[in-house]
Amino acid sequence: MTEGGVEHNMEWTPSCTRRYRFKYEDESKETSNLMNLLGYGSGLRQRRINAYRKMDSLRNARFTNDVTTITAGSKAEGLTCFFESDMDTMFIIPHVVCLDVGINEETIPSHIIVFTMGTKGHNAGYCKLQQGRLTSTYCPAISNALCIDGCGNVLLSSTQFVDFFRHNSYPSEIQQHARAGPSLPWSFGPVAHDVVRAIRVHCPGILQNWAKRCRYWPPPDIVENVIVLGAFVNPIGFKGSEHYHVEWRICFNTGETELVNNLNDTQIKIYVLLKMIVKDILKPRKKVITSYILKNIVLWLAENNPQELFHSGSIFHWLKEGLISLRTAISRRQLPYYMIPERNLMAERDLVSGQQDELLKSLTCLIDEGPKILRRLKKIRQAIIGHKEPLLWYSKLRIEFEILYLELSIRQMQCKDENGVVNTSDIILLILCYGMMEVLNKIIARMHSEGTYLNDKTQLIGMILG
Repeated sequence: MTEGGVEHNMEWTPSCTRRYRFKYEDESKETSNLMNLLGYGSGLRQRRINAYRKMDSLRNARFTNDVTTITAGSKAEGLTCFFESDMDTMFIIPHVVCLDVGINEETIPSHIIVFTMGTKGHNAGYCKLQQGRLTSTYCPAISNALCIDGCGNVLLSSTQFVDFFRHNSYPSEIQQHARAGPSLPWSFGPVAHDVVRAIRVHCPGILQNWAKRCRYWPPPDIVENVIVLGAFVNPIGFKGSEHYHVEWRICFNTGETELVNNLNDTQIKIYVLLKMIVKDILKPRKKVITSYILKNIVLWLAENNPQELFHSGSIFHWLKEGLISLRTAISRRQLPYYMIPERNLMAERDLVSGQQDELLKSLTCLIDEGPKILRRLKKIRQAIIGHKEPLLWYSKLRIEFEILYLELSIRQMQCKDENGVVNTSDIILLILCYGMMEVLNKIIARMHSEGTYLNDKTQLIGMILG
């Protein structure tokens, strides 16, 4: 087993739970309803998912000869408001593809630049890209990232690939930030963007190995969708590898989004609660526990257990199982990647022994807290201690405003001319703006009646969508 590998076996994998009566069923159902009011219900999540898909479609139709834009992360999964978290975006480099060993490059259209993916000698989930077929297609990001290894092979350097884009010029209103893994983050006003440039990969062997596992979930049609969506390589090497600068990470961003979007309502809420616990209670240093780790834990729970056991009355049972799985991952420093189980997601975590002990102690205490844990989660605690009527009233208006804002964002893209200028006289655009102003005025009026004075509508929008 290579460095950073993982022993994937049933000893680690959460065992199938066959109990059909769960502790804290009433409290679980109340928590599920409360999370609906906070914006985590299936209806609003689907509206978000559809909106970001539509915006991606409009961008890609507008720039047909340029990169393909794909929204990823919590936005694509419908889990966060517009300003609530970073906007994760993938830019797929056009006219370039990577092929797994054994795939005939003659099956690829002649104008496409081809690289061969080599995994031998690299940690699971990582590879090098060796130059295959070059074409007359000019791609400066590719040309500038070519290098020669000690054996005379022409490789594509992940470091030089990212550096090419890092040195690009940006408009003055955009603030660039330091590189974060494969991402080059930037921000524009209150919106932070994590942008990753990626290359498509044809690796049917890896996907078939994933697809043929025995499982309770996902169903066959979703498995097929994930296979069709395919894979990418992101420009980042395995931390500490001697080949770091020429290594690329194999990823399934669109497939993983498809999987998360097909989790049921309870599974999604477990994922959200785990993220809240990490953010509000555990507060690990150096991103030892990322949302990606929590996502993988939930995917494993979903795969290994009958779906009928995940219902509104079992939230606290599965939250406990998720925390136990997290404790196991930290204790053993092992968590198999859901798509490539041989890859250990904990291998690159900066988990020093002191922090490991601290996290294990905290998790051991949290595991048996049950519903009491909710009072330690800021967003839920505020909802619990508030009065029911104002919460219901505000939740209805907040959801209405967010839906209008999403529709406005789509309409603005539809109303742009060839120079990117929005037609502000568009009647649908004006109706959406009027609807948003009505909601803001209702909220401001109630705040005034209760002794809170806030007339800055821009600030209020940030509070509603943050």
